Amino acid sequence: MIAQGLTDRDIAARLLISRRTAESHVQRILAELALSRRTQVAAWISGPVSRR
Repeated sequence: MIAQGLTDRDIAARLLISRRTAESHVQRILAELALSRRTQVAAWISGPVSRR
């Protein structure tokens, strides 16, 4: 959903969870993948990410 460009609010609505919970999960995903921006998730899904 991050790669689709959905906001935390959109993700929360789809999953029927609070916005804050969605935000926490997104932050953990970014940290686990060592990414700093949501747009990098889309790039990561489509192929290797340059980690300059």
